[in-house]
Parts: sequence; C-alpha cells; structure tokens
Amino acid sequence: MSTAAPKRKPRPNGQWALGETEPLNENEKFKAADNGLNVRERIEQVFSKEGFDSIPAEDLRGRMRWWGLYTQRRPGIPGGKTASLPIEELDDSYFMMRVRSDGGALSSEQARVIADISVEFARDTADISDRQNIQLHWIRIEDVPEIWRRLEAVGLGTTEACGDTPRVILGSPVAGVAADEIIDGTWATEQILARYIGDPEYANLPRKFKSAISGSPKQDIVHEINDISFVGVNHPKHGPGWDLWVGGGLSTVPKLAVRLGVWVANEDVADVWQGVISIFRDYGYRRLRNKARLKFLVADWGAEKFRQVLEDEYLGHKLPDGPPPPAPPASGRDHVGVHEQKDGNFYVGAAPTVGRISGTILRQIADLAADFGDGRIRLTPHQKFVILGVPGERTEGLVDALELLGLEVRPSQFRKGTMACTGIEYCKLAIVETKGRAKDLVAELEQKRPGYDLPLTINVNGCPNSCARFQVADIGLKGMLATNADGEQTEGFQVHVGGSLGTPDADGEFGRTVKGMKLPAAELGAYTDRLIGRYTEQKKSGETFAQWAHRAPDEALR
Repeated sequence: MSTAAPKRKPRPNGQWALGETEPLNENEKFKAADNGLNVRERIEQVFSKEGFDSIPAEDLRGRMRWWGLYTQRRPGIPGGKTASLPIEELDDSYFMMRVRSDGGALSSEQARVIADISVEFARDTADISDRQNIQLHWIRIEDVPEIWRRLEAVGLGTTEACGDTPRVILGSPVAGVAADEIIDGTWATEQILARYIGDPEYANLPRKFKSAISGSPKQDIVHEINDISFVGVNHPKHGPGWDLWVGGGLSTVPKLAVRLGVWVANEDVADVWQGVISIFRDYGYRRLRNKARLKFLVADWGAEKFRQVLEDEYLGHKLPDGPPPPAPPASGRDHVGVHEQKDGNFYVGAAPTVGRISGTILRQIADLAADFGDGRIRLTPHQKFVILGVPGERTEGLVDALELLGLEVRPSQFRKGTMACTGIEYCKLAIVETKGRAKDLVAELEQKRPGYDLPLTINVNGCPNSCARFQVADIGLKGMLATNADGEQTEGFQVHVGGSLGTPDADGEFGRTVKGMKLPAAELGAYTDRLIGRYTEQKKSGETFAQWAHRAPDEALR
C-alpha cells in the first residue's frame, strides 16, 4: 500500500511577525548587520575625507540610500548594456541626491539654499521629481557634509529620502490655502515627520514605503498608487476627516490601492500611519525583493483582513466606517494656472517641461515667490510648482515673469500633461533617454497641433520600473530596445495606451499594450501625433482618450 508523499513545508517569506527573522537575501543581510541610518557618521568622518574609493559596497549601493544618495550611471554606457554589465561598471563616482520636502513645501529661503548648492556642487542641476522633491546630480562624496550642513540650517535634509524607509510624504500643493479644501493635511504630515521619520524602528522595512495625504477634492496626490494614502472626506456624522487607502504601487507588477472603508480623525492620522507601516515592517515579505512591497501583502490578505489586523493588533480599537471620497473633477488633478485662495489671495502654478529646471532657475523662482507672493513654494506630484499668497493685482506680473524664464502658467496641453523620469542620462536602471526626448516631443506636438485643448497625459519612462507612472497615463511610454527600419537595434518604447487614475465616471485602470509593437524612439513624434489625430477623429461625444483607447482596435493604435 503506497503512502502519499508528505506535503512540502512552505518556504518562509521573511515575515518577522511569524518568527521568520533570518535574513533571506543580501539586502536583508546588510540591513540586519547595521541599520542604514548609521552610515551618516561614516560618510562624515571617513568617506568624505578618504574619497569615493573608500566606500564599501554595502554602504555605497545600500545604506547610503537611507540618506538620499544613489550612485549615478557612468556616462556613455548604452541602454543595451544596462542589464548585462556588473553594477560596479555602471557606477559613476558621483551621486544623485534627493532633498526631502514633504508635501512639496519650500520657503524662498530654502529654495535659495538648494539653488546655491546646485550651482556650487551639482553642476547647476535641479529636477522637480514626481515625489515633490528636488533631485541634484554630480554630487561628490567630499561635498556631502557641507551640503547637509547648509540644508539642515534651513530646516531641510535628506533623511530617508531613499532606501527601504518611509520616504517623502506627498501632500496637496495647496494644503491650507485652497478655497475648496475638505481638510488641511499639514498638521497630520508634521506629526508623522516629528514622530517617526529618522526613527530606527521604522528604518528597516521590506522595501520602500510611500505615503500621501491630501484634503483637496482634486485628489492631487495620486492616492491610488501609494502604499498608504489619506484622502479628505466629509463624514455625515463626524465631519471632515480621512479615507484610508493601502497597497498601491506600479513598477513591473502594478496594483491600485484599496480602500479599507474606515474614517480617520485628523488627530489619529499619525497613529494609523504608524499602524500600517508597522504591519508592513512585521508582516511584509522579505524573501524576494520583487515581492516585498506592501501591495503584495494587501493583495493576499484583502481589505477586510488588513483592517482587522490594523485595528486588533496595532491600534487596539475599531475605526468607524467611512464614506468614499467624491469623484475628482474632470478638470484634472494638478494646479497649473491662476487660482483664488480662501484668503482672497491667489496661487499661481507653472509648468517646467517634464520638471527640468536648474539651480539658476530655482533661485529666480525663489526670488519671484518672495517678490510677488508670501514666500512659499510648493512642488507638485506632477513635476510642476506653485507659488502661494499672490495678491490679485500682481498675478499677471508674476505670470509674465515666469514665462520669461520658460515657465508657463498657461501651457499647452502637451507641456502640462507630460512627465518623464530621470532616464539613461543618470539612472543605472534606464535603457533609454527620457527628459530630452520628452522635451522634444512636447515641442513637436505644440508645433503640429497648436491650440489642442483636450485633456491628455504622456508619461515617458526609461525602464519598466514606472518612476514616471507610465501604466496610468493616456499614452505611457516604457523604455526598451527596438529595431528601426534598417534592422538596427536602437532605443525605443513599448506603448501603453488608455491608462488612468480615478475619473469622475470610472475607477482607474492600467493602459493596454498593442501586441508586438516596439516603437523606435526616432518615430515617437510622428506616432504620437498620429495617435492623437485618430482619437480626435474617432472619439464619441465626451469620450476621454482613455475610454477611446480601450475600445479602439489594435490597428487604430499603431
């Protein structure tokens, strides 16, 4: 008589709450050996004095991220080598540095300090990222302590701007000033920063942890694709508060966040945030890096179990049920243009092309914010910026001054709706150039289709990791290698069409791809113009680009 083979014991996923504390990959080993926050002392006392070659690998490509530092891509390495060269051959001896600005909030003084650092130490680079912060490039390790000294003197820093940490908290660029705001998230954000950022207890997570808080009815912090988001709602009994979303994220396995169905009072936001990040720390999957984001745990557990664990194991009390947020307006989620504040002044939002400015331009923005406004600047999650507190009679003067800098307050739809990641210029993961191609694409479309005014987003990404959110754009472009008409391998894109986040009449969905289509980068302008033309000709009354793209046959999308 045969006996059934014994069932194989499941492999551990590295969930600390289940007693699986043995490090299961190299990243977990270096984090267990020394908390990433501890590398700062070595940077200041050793590496900055002994130079780049003194930095050991686990600090260079690991722990230094805990302080906002990534090595740049060595110039001249083509995209075809990205996946084949060992990482040490991709490394340049310079760093990208992210300056942490939660909620995108900067004063004129802070912006001037970043601008001066850019000019003196970063070859005048300064990009506005879609995480509401400034990225600098060409940073030498020898200069890092002085850069930190200058940033921290004005209340800025780079703590946990990268790494397996709670990264910058997105916030409404018009928090506290917008006339239509449901609730101001500024205080809640400040509570999280004061209590938890830089705390070693939350500095060893399975992967990065992205947070967002906004009480704007525009839903301007892309809450559907963050690990945790608090979205402003009015509860019929309790009044203004927050709707809690968890488990969003893009990259190679995109997932939209789910509502837990609870209402969170403003004074409880920091406690609930701590509960969610603690679940991630304790129950998150640490065995495989590509399965370590919170979205995978949420997908396996579901909203009901996640809420139960949050309430029972971490908060110790139940949260009241809450209503979903109202649908966002059809006008879009950004704040470009001139808009009245609740105090009678105005905020003015401008659009640099794909977030690319410079230290020189940033200083001029800082001066304009002080001269025309109340000295406050807010960066947006869409690579734009807003100047707050401008008297009504001075708005047009500010608009004119910004446009002299190439920063348009009334931009074309193409300039307003296009984003791009860092790309092969600096990023070791990238396969193609992005910023330059996106800028050229915007210029070409402006020339071919002047006056085009239908909502449209174009997101250009250098690799599959979706830093520029290509899966949720009307036209999303993922960098890859393609074959041109002469049969030569060249930079190209996989095209995703019809992606969206929540709209007034639908939930978000990811873009569709066209089978077998690999677009050479040289054909990008002609293809995008052709696609827009077909949408314009074939759309039904009131139909968005995304709606058309999901019903159009493949041949219409080629």
